[in-house]
Amino acid sequence: MQKLTDSLDILSDNSLMLKVKGGDLDKMALLFERYHRPLYGFLFHMTRQRESSEDMVQTVFFRMLKYRHAFTGSGEFKTWMYHLARNVLADHGRMGKRTKAHFPVTEDDEQVTDGSRADEPMLKKQELKALEQAMQCLSVENRELLILSRFQELRYSEIARIMETTEGAIKVRVHRALQQLKLNYQRLGD
Repeated sequence: MQKLTDSLDILSDNSLMLKVKGGDLDKMALLFERYHRPLYGFLFHMTRQRESSEDMVQTVFFRMLKYRHAFTGSGEFKTWMYHLARNVLADHGRMGKRTKAHFPVTEDDEQVTDGSRADEPMLKKQELKALEQAMQCLSVENRELLILSRFQELRYSEIARIMETTEGAIKVRVHRALQQLKLNYQRLGD
């Protein structure tokens, strides 16, 4: 049994999704295990709404099953997943559920979103809170770019495919977003 589990763990995301597409729906559980936390982190950073983010993660995975026939395997699974997540996020916004951030960052949120631990010095926590506030002052587009590139660690080429633009355009937009974040952070410190 252990060998079977080990061999499933090394299957690529694309291979797993192609198996799901072919009717082996049990493989979706492995993709869920791999991606539900990063996906939640992305959605939570965008909305700052815990329950809505959890619901949207479920919606993204539901859409993966529903639209599995559209997955070709020619691009990366992760790119396709984030494309679906952006659509779910847009739908969420159109339904009027999306609001400006109103929840403070808690220790639990920090652990989910950036791996920090409760035993960090108070100064580090204050810096994280200031950074989160500076992020929330960014436009939705700039916040999304930084979340995908810095928190989700996607390559510029992946983000370009998700946003249907060029890698060069993404590099410029991320650079500008970082400059704006820096300004926001400095203003909060003053």
